Amino acid sequence: MTTTVRQAVLDLLRETGMTTVFGNPGSTEMPFLDRFPADFRYVLGLQEACVVGMADGFARATGRAAFVNLHSAAGVGHALGNVFTAWRNQAPLVITAGQQQRALLPNHPFLGAVEAASFPKPYVKFSIEPARAEDVPAAIAQAWQVAMQRPWGPTFVSVPADDWGAPCQPVIPRRVAPAMAPDPALLAEAAAALAGARNPVLVAGPEVDQEGAGPALVALAERLGAPVLTSPFAARIAFPEDHPLFAGFLPAAPQAVSDRLMRHDLVLVVGAPVFTFHVGGEAAIFRSAIPIWHFTTDAEAACAAPAGTSVLGALGLALPALTAALPAAPIGARRPLPAPRPRPAPPEPADPIPAEYLLHRLHHAMPAEAVLVEEAPSHRPAMQAQMPRVRWGSFFTMASGGLGYSLPGAVGIALAQPGTPVVCLIGDGSMMYAPQALWTAVQQGLNLTVIVINNGGYGAMRSFGQVLQVRDVPGIDLSGLDFVSLARGMGCPGVQVTRAADLDAALAEACAAPGPRLVEVVVDAAVPTLYHKS
Repeated sequence: MTTTVRQAVLDLLRETGMTTVFGNPGSTEMPFLDRFPADFRYVLGLQEACVVGMADGFARATGRAAFVNLHSAAGVGHALGNVFTAWRNQAPLVITAGQQQRALLPNHPFLGAVEAASFPKPYVKFSIEPARAEDVPAAIAQAWQVAMQRPWGPTFVSVPADDWGAPCQPVIPRRVAPAMAPDPALLAEAAAALAGARNPVLVAGPEVDQEGAGPALVALAERLGAPVLTSPFAARIAFPEDHPLFAGFLPAAPQAVSDRLMRHDLVLVVGAPVFTFHVGGEAAIFRSAIPIWHFTTDAEAACAAPAGTSVLGALGLALPALTAALPAAPIGARRPLPAPRPRPAPPEPADPIPAEYLLHRLHHAMPAEAVLVEEAPSHRPAMQAQMPRVRWGSFFTMASGGLGYSLPGAVGIALAQPGTPVVCLIGDGSMMYAPQALWTAVQQGLNLTVIVINNGGYGAMRSFGQVLQVRDVPGIDLSGLDFVSLARGMGCPGVQVTRAADLDAALAEACAAPGPRLVEVVVDAAVPTLYHKS
């Protein structure tokens, strides 16, 4: 019954469906990669942060854990920014990293990681360097189980290089139920509160799409006849943005959130924290008598909520049960539907190109089935206005605020959904954090269109200069970057657009062409407003 650690791990990866390995190999990983099996796929990233971002996108798009193999010590350090993002994205990852041979570790060897399991903490759900070689397969099995428990997240196993050939027992297959049902008594209490509310509002977050609970949320909102807002910094679509009940996006500003929600007599938050803020201020709603009900899979977010009652449980179980617990009479019939959300007028073309015009034309150029992956923080309000997301699974961004995620994330999503066009909308500053991901897109022949919004600097920092009333901050302006040449240097065709008259043709060609394409659009450097009062 004995086998080797390597064979036991390969068998485990087959059993769990993790036969795509995202990696950047080094000497301490070579014993695992020796005679790489033909039924596995190795996806090479040229830097470890790219590797983790690609695995994150792959995991979020498939709903299954992705397997990552990093280089030891400094390689893990390179990856940590996107490990943090995976933690905030609730992306299920099993991250392994090489370690020097066990016999060398007491003498601080080259590539040896001191306290390797502590390196990625606290932004992994589980982290271990097994005490014995024969414990490695069971540790990776446990890491997979933990990664797939709600809320999903990354896990980490450090594996000394000489462990892979050691004898061990095979991993015994087992199952752990991933979903938890909500408390029936709290469900009944929440249903009674909703039934008695005259003017409730729903705030939906990224867990709704992640849990596949979108149709259940729509059914609940329609039963209540209540408006639905998207939570601040939602990293996925939270509600169809063409639905009559969709009321817009909450900003990450306490006073604006409070002002918007205090128009209502009950707030139901579904699949999001209560609330994610980016600037300081007072949120009077937390001191008001307005009840807040909070449905989530995330116990940490529930415990951190400053007000309200949190109900823990899988949204796919909780939302239908909540709807069923409401009175039989159609509650929404007692209140008028909210007024239609005003839509912005189509932007006018101009030179230099307004960012709003670019986003408006990109929305029309994208195939209806395309997935949008965004990392252009200063242009997010304009994107939300001009590019409504109406289909579940059609939008991804990072929940962490850390740049360097969305281009490799888009590569991972395109790998997960090879028949689906993917569009990555990215700022010029963001693009420079992980441009190496373009090379992987080319090597894999992915259907990926990259739109670089070039406003000559860190637009979000310019906006925050206005918010914080600071001036003359250094390091904000960027010049001399040639994104077309950068893309071509990695085998990706690219074109630069500087005139509105040339925009439609460039976007249409890029979205229709097979394989990866890059379009750099030089836009007006006007400073956008990130946070309105309400």
